[in-house]
Amino acid sequence: MLASLILKHRRERPLLRKHPWIFSGGVERIDGDPQPGDTIEVHDSTGKWIARAAYSPNSQIIARVWTFDMEEKIDRDFIRKRIEAAVRYRDSLGLANVTNAWRLVFGEADGLPGLVIDRYGDIAVCQFLTVAMDRWKRVITDILMDMPDINTVYERSDTSARAREGLEVADGLLAGKPLPNQFLMTEYGLNLWVDIANGHKTGCYLDQRENRRAFPIDLHGKSVLNCFCYTGGFGLRAASLGAASVTQVDSSENALEMARKNAEANHLDENVFTYEKADVFQYLRTCRDSRKSFDLIVLDPPKLIETQAQLEKGCRGYKDLNLLALKLLNPGGALLTFSCSGAMTPELFQKVVGDAARDADKSPRVARILQQAPDHPLSLDIPEADYLTGLELLL
Repeated sequence: MLASLILKHRRERPLLRKHPWIFSGGVERIDGDPQPGDTIEVHDSTGKWIARAAYSPNSQIIARVWTFDMEEKIDRDFIRKRIEAAVRYRDSLGLANVTNAWRLVFGEADGLPGLVIDRYGDIAVCQFLTVAMDRWKRVITDILMDMPDINTVYERSDTSARAREGLEVADGLLAGKPLPNQFLMTEYGLNLWVDIANGHKTGCYLDQRENRRAFPIDLHGKSVLNCFCYTGGFGLRAASLGAASVTQVDSSENALEMARKNAEANHLDENVFTYEKADVFQYLRTCRDSRKSFDLIVLDPPKLIETQAQLEKGCRGYKDLNLLALKLLNPGGALLTFSCSGAMTPELFQKVVGDAARDADKSPRVARILQQAPDHPLSLDIPEADYLTGLELLL
């Protein structure tokens, strides 16, 4: 018999709207002796059954809902069906026509809280981010290896989310063939080498796929500044579209080396590119002081806000970045600016960038509001799944 979690009075309301998170402050009591990762029954304060959830006692999110259907058991067949549904959704997007890498499972948005799977060709790269999902690791690995077009399952569970669940970092081969040293990803005709074992996230920022392929201005003969360039994706696309100069800036020499390799992989003129190993904040100030300017600037920083407690400081960071970038932008130029901090809502991000524009004495127009690629689906029930927000600004 499963243990039960009893909610405080009226704390069931988010669950009735199908939001899958239960915070520890909303719990009246736990009946039974569930262990971390166990499946538990969730009841409201009157004892009415609401959901079946995964128990995470070390986390502020003490339980994450598996299902709101009382008839569903949480077993291997349940996990398999959820993964198969996620695969069907990606198949419906026609991703194989434009790339050989995409997100296969996106946590709560695919009904599998705490699980991320990215696919690179025949390689499935997994992140098990909760204690419950970590317990299903072997089952998930077997399900993936049963798929006819997956030959390797590799783990990259090396994020801070693991610590909040009382888990240690874990990575390495789970099943199948060893990883190649690097994987050649294709994306709308662009070639990008990916270091799956050591790169950011699972090797590449797949969520930016659609944003990397289209720019709001004609780039022929134009100057481009790609900040936090990582392996160079935005800059490479800009060069392929005729940019006269592309400056790739990152604090990591390894990232810049990969950006150079990716320029070669796309047979782009090496004379177009300049590579700067620098702190982006300081580099932008240096450009301001030396009166440099650019026709297109891309700001794609790493997450500046990990928790709500960091929100105010993070907002200052985003404002500073956008203020400096807007001052460097030529008339008729464009700024692509992003936040991947889940705590930064689209509305707040627009306010922060708007404040930066006013302080820079600029009046850009918003050409497009940008977001994550559709293989990282949004959910009407889970606003937290909408973590990547961006603006395409024109002067």
